[in-house]
Amino acid sequence: MTHSVEVDDQTYRSLAFAARISGCTVGEVVARLVAEASLATLPTETSKESEQHSEVVDVVAVYVDYEGHRTQARYDPKTSRIDITSGPLRGQSFKTPTGAARAVVSHYKPSVSPHRNGWSFWVLDDGSGRFLQNIRGTS
Repeated sequence: MTHSVEVDDQTYRSLAFAARISGCTVGEVVARLVAEASLATLPTETSKESEQHSEVVDVVAVYVDYEGHRTQARYDPKTSRIDITSGPLRGQSFKTPTGAARAVVSHYKPSVSPHRNGWSFWVLDDGSGRFLQNIRGTS
């Protein structure tokens, strides 16, 4: 079952452009945007210990623009884990920001060495332009 959504012409052109550059349909772009917005607003629980204490850990939205592609992710300050939330690597999880950075580089430019420092690769998605390194160890 499908439904339609009305948008203005400019919004549709933007969606169509996003679909072309990501190799998917306009509907898939909308679905991804909705999914990412839902993920960005939900806090995540961590480990058994936090479940036992009913603690909720805030995740930090981060992104990187590499080779003309934006990859968005969530960083968990308690574990240093990066979960990719957009693009071809969406759904993959990495133990460290560096592991995630290397995966992005390897995916988009396999001909170069993927060695990167993840802390100075990922950018905080808060409009500040600061690198993830700026909040390292603050939790």
